[in-house]
Amino acid sequence: MAKDAADTSHDQNFKNLILDYPRQALELFAPEEASQLDAAARILPVRQEQLKQRLGDRYRELDIPLQVEWPDGRREAILFALEEETQPRYFSIHRLAHYCLDLSELLKVTRVVPVVIFLKTANKVPKALRLGSDTHSYLNFSYLTCALPDIPYELWQDSDNLVARLNLPNMRYPKTEKIHIYASAMRGLLDLEPDWHKQAKYIDFIDIYTRLTDNEQQLYHQHYPREGNAMMGFAQRYTEQGIRQGMEQGIEQGVLSGERQVLKRLLTRRFGRLPATVLQQLEQANTDQLERWAESVLDALTLDDVFAE
Repeated sequence: MAKDAADTSHDQNFKNLILDYPRQALELFAPEEASQLDAAARILPVRQEQLKQRLGDRYRELDIPLQVEWPDGRREAILFALEEETQPRYFSIHRLAHYCLDLSELLKVTRVVPVVIFLKTANKVPKALRLGSDTHSYLNFSYLTCALPDIPYELWQDSDNLVARLNLPNMRYPKTEKIHIYASAMRGLLDLEPDWHKQAKYIDFIDIYTRLTDNEQQLYHQHYPREGNAMMGFAQRYTEQGIRQGMEQGIEQGVLSGERQVLKRLLTRRFGRLPATVLQQLEQANTDQLERWAESVLDALTLDDVFAE
């Protein structure tokens, strides 16, 4: 895996996605293998605590192993070892092969499917590893590749697979379709995920990978009022929930401090990492200011709009 902080956040984003929607993730990232998993198959994430204890220094927290079992025992368990690789240049096929062998030994399975998800086109990465001599091959290793930028968005734009819909911004599409892609991803989230807590979680995912400019945000609200209005309603509900959480937190740490923390979460979720000047402004604010800014979050298109008098 890539080692810098930005890549680690992508790793965590995809780990959350795969753990929340394992079957749909396999349908997108490993379609041929997923087609063999019938309704009776049970998909379970491998316990990270178990891996950490047994693998020691070889343990990598952000790899995502999923074990598929058939309760009636008619088929042997199969293990999917998924890895997100933001920067293809960091990918090591030797490391992946070593990891799969470790998992096979640890979990006592021989059916192992390695899957690598690339966020950038990966034409130069090795696709197979052979160890041997001129006479024999003693190890032949390969893996499934899902290079999201190589997938035409048209294949998934109306899919009922939520993982695919959320990843539309990572697929191949003309620049002129960017706002349409954003709307299709948001529509998929609203239509396919009834849990508003998960909606909150994956609104951020769509925002991160689409990266609309302020002007594109305005065009989105103009051309897609249904999605825009739904998200505004969601934002209001999220704000009301945040205020309630702030009140509950206020019992323990003071109402003002609780409201401040809630507003920080709202602003970060809406606009990303907050600059130091904004954090200082929040620390110096009184309750009236915090409540006014929280209401402004619903309509603001930029961070500056929130604090405009």
